[in-house]
Amino acid sequence: MIGRIAGRIDWRGTDHVLIDVRGVGYIVHCSERTLAALPGVGGMAALYTDLLVREDLLQLFGFPTLAEKEWHRLLMSVQGVGAKAALAILGALGAEGVSRAITLGDWHTITAAKGIGAKTAQRVVNELKDKAPAVMAMGTMAAAAPPGAGAEDVVIETAPAPAPAAPPDPGAQAEALSALTNLGYGPGEAAGAGARAAGEVPLADTAALIRAALRLLAPKG
Repeated sequence: MIGRIAGRIDWRGTDHVLIDVRGVGYIVHCSERTLAALPGVGGMAALYTDLLVREDLLQLFGFPTLAEKEWHRLLMSVQGVGAKAALAILGALGAEGVSRAITLGDWHTITAAKGIGAKTAQRVVNELKDKAPAVMAMGTMAAAAPPGAGAEDVVIETAPAPAPAAPPDPGAQAEALSALTNLGYGPGEAAGAGARAAGEVPLADTAALIRAALRLLAPKG
């Protein structure tokens, strides 16, 4: 699987770019938000990518971060959400906005994406709410742009990239705090919940700390 594309933009379409990598052109489909952030024709770009394989179709999708790439995969796992609908959600909200909406159960926000109705938005929240902390943890650790963005390169994945987890991480509490503040919790509130969560599960990774802190912050009764 092609895991990353880095090269020169030769063409910009309404929903894709053509990236030249050492003489080979790759059509990469992107959200409106990602397209707006890319340079013009002739500029260098680097995107994490996911290859969608169908019987009669091969499509390459591009994302600025690994967290956004993972959200695209998860969104497509929801019934009624295809590749284009997942891109529409990410284009409307961004990876952090999707994390916030799903974690807080705010399905109304997801309907801001073109073509996403209330029933589909509710399914997205219900089916993905338990997976949000792991992707949020990925977002706190991943760089905003792939390394080597100025060099022409194609990276081949030998397996789908899993969300990082498992080993105890000494910086997990700080990463969990960052994720909680990105969700809109005040610094003091987030720090208090993070500290309590760390005390209850001292060897937890970032995703587990986020889940534990969110349970502490959830309205009681």
